[in-house]
Amino acid sequence: MLQQRLLAPLRVLERAIVPTLRSSQPVSRLPLSILSQQPNISASTTFTSRLLPFSQVRHASHATQGTANRHSRDPAGKRLGAKRTNGEYVVPGCIIFRQRGTKWFPGENCALGRDHTIYATEAGYVRYYLDPERHPDRKYIGVSFDKDGKLPTPRNAPTRRKLNRVAVPRFDEVPTPIAGQSDLVATIENGTMVSAVEAGNAESGSQLRPGYMYREANWQIGRAAEKAGITAKSHNPKNRWLAWRKRQARAEKAAQMKSLKNKKKVAKKGKGRR
Repeated sequence: MLQQRLLAPLRVLERAIVPTLRSSQPVSRLPLSILSQQPNISASTTFTSRLLPFSQVRHASHATQGTANRHSRDPAGKRLGAKRTNGEYVVPGCIIFRQRGTKWFPGENCALGRDHTIYATEAGYVRYYLDPERHPDRKYIGVSFDKDGKLPTPRNAPTRRKLNRVAVPRFDEVPTPIAGQSDLVATIENGTMVSAVEAGNAESGSQLRPGYMYREANWQIGRAAEKAGITAKSHNPKNRWLAWRKRQARAEKAAQMKSLKNKKKVAKKGKGRR
């Protein structure tokens, strides 16, 4: 390409000057014998030979770096911008806005990814808003739990529980467990196991649906030892004798497991040889 650009003006010059040179070429005064011995050289070749030093172009032995990257200068678009509009319903993890840099900041119930992507952390409705109390110029994207809710919420307003649960009416006819009894204590009646709570509910007239049963809360089960008066010994980090006994017990158990593993390997090899 470079060679053609350099030679184009020279060819134009040659076409313009060669005819004039042919018309004004002087008649040679040399003898005919000498002229017959000289090769027949035209004016155009002499002119090009004179212009040869100016038209020489050095060709590269390998491709330059620019031509290697010529086809990779138009990358594909990254599809940046808003993915959810104002008031649109989103679920946790839904991408709301893709950007390079923080043109928008995550607001309430939203988070920012490592590539500055803003996504929802709770289910709700998208809101684009300003919060002068946090920053006078920053633009925020948040998620409101209510369709008609507004952001930002007042700083002294009670926060709503972020459990994505729906409020349902409570029923008072659900029986309460009898104090001091646990469903772990059961009796067998007519071939079926009935817990103490179920027996008490049957006596009072309230019954559970099949497949349901009552049990004590975890904190009540955790305090069973305290109610029985059982106390554990306090740990003494300076008791090296107890620490040595525990370490020896662990080592013995590890050796026992290793020996069992080796016995299994030997038994497998014996079966294979047979």
